[in-house]
Amino acid sequence: MKPEALARGYLMLGRELRGRWSQCVRRSIGRPGCEVFDMRALPAEFNGGRRVRGVTLIEASIVVAAVATLAALAVPRLGAAREAARSNAAHQALLASLMVAPTHAASTGAEVVVCPGTPTGCAGTHDWSGGWIVFADRDGDRVRDPASETLIHRAGPAGGRAHLRTTAGRTRLVFQPDGSASGSNVTFTLCDGRGPQRAVALVMNNTGALRATTATAAQAQACMAPM
Repeated sequence: MKPEALARGYLMLGRELRGRWSQCVRRSIGRPGCEVFDMRALPAEFNGGRRVRGVTLIEASIVVAAVATLAALAVPRLGAAREAARSNAAHQALLASLMVAPTHAASTGAEVVVCPGTPTGCAGTHDWSGGWIVFADRDGDRVRDPASETLIHRAGPAGGRAHLRTTAGRTRLVFQPDGSASGSNVTFTLCDGRGPQRAVALVMNNTGALRATTATAAQAQACMAPM
């Protein structure tokens, strides 16, 4: 049932119960089962000098139940939206890195390395979820020297339950001075807390271009698995 229809149902139920309780109060105040919390019994100062109508306990309970139900429906959707936003941010950051890396390599004539890690260097893992760096590898040793090798780009952690992983063994990407990536195509798998059914495979060719496709069941499970 949609939240709007559910809320309307609660309101209609509240009006019906209020009418029945009002009749009960008029006929026999104090009769068992007819107790109400009547705000008219409070001093007038509580409402700026004006008397107000009472609210029954059942009406208050209905309102609380309606709010709780709507909250229960909204919270999972909010969590899913946050996870989707984190995955999208990681995807965009990867696109930016794979755009700047070949461009810098071709313009400077130096090899450029993209790898998971921090500004101090590569982490030696195929899990890119904690962030990655792009740097100019002037001496070709695949290890960043902070004193002499430029940090071109840095991407922060994906956050939440979002994961970005390559196949085991592909711990870095190397772009040649002509702008092409060495080695064969590499596949990234991007997943998040929405579950393996939402996982996406991002296939990078030798030019650094990404192609998105549905991840296989094995790729999705490997992406969701803790490391």
